[in-house]
Amino acid sequence: MNASPRERIVVSVGGSCIVPDGIDTDFLTRFKTLILEKVQRGFTFSIIAGGGKTARRYQDAANQVTPLSRQDLDWIGIHATRLNAQLLRNIFVGYAHQQVVKNPTIDVDAEEPIIIAAGWQPGCSTDYDAVLMAKNQGATRLVNLSNIDYVYTADPKKDPHAKKIEETSWAEFRKLIPEEWDPGLSSPFDPIAAKEAEAIGLEVAIINGAKLEEFSKYIEGDSFVGTVIS
Repeated sequence: MNASPRERIVVSVGGSCIVPDGIDTDFLTRFKTLILEKVQRGFTFSIIAGGGKTARRYQDAANQVTPLSRQDLDWIGIHATRLNAQLLRNIFVGYAHQQVVKNPTIDVDAEEPIIIAAGWQPGCSTDYDAVLMAKNQGATRLVNLSNIDYVYTADPKKDPHAKKIEETSWAEFRKLIPEEWDPGLSSPFDPIAAKEAEAIGLEVAIINGAKLEEFSKYIEGDSFVGTVIS
């Protein structure tokens, strides 16, 4: 698929890319270079940040002191995504909209080519927020950058017979993941987000953030390493 003029692509950047342990400035440098190259070619981006280990560390620490409700755990995760999003917004200073978007359903009047977003409200993952942004902004493609090369038929760390999936339908993908979302759920794509993406006919590409050249190939419509769900 080739880019239409000023095509907007939504990118969900997993916390595992931004903060795998410490903040990964090498990834951030390469990510910035790639995004700005694509901006020069006429693409625009809405980029939403995940919480990653920052979220989990704060959630675990709080839980050790005071057992927390699911909603309270969610709020900690949301604020971790907002910290990561502010980091991204500052990295793209001069190209990014001046405010981090916290509600994916609102219209954003942005002249800048890049919009940075973060978590919204309890019960919603950033995957789901990204799908809502795509729906609101009329985007037809969403890239999920995480720490896996493909979606697999099973967890390859636990099942040596797990097979990689290069292309699949939403109906088939949803058979592989839990039906409900939970804070800290480890899934290639949030189940609730998957239902919404299927409903609006959104194409989602799951790509390893460590291999940004594959992200570039996907944007340009070339063959790439990763999984397409549509």
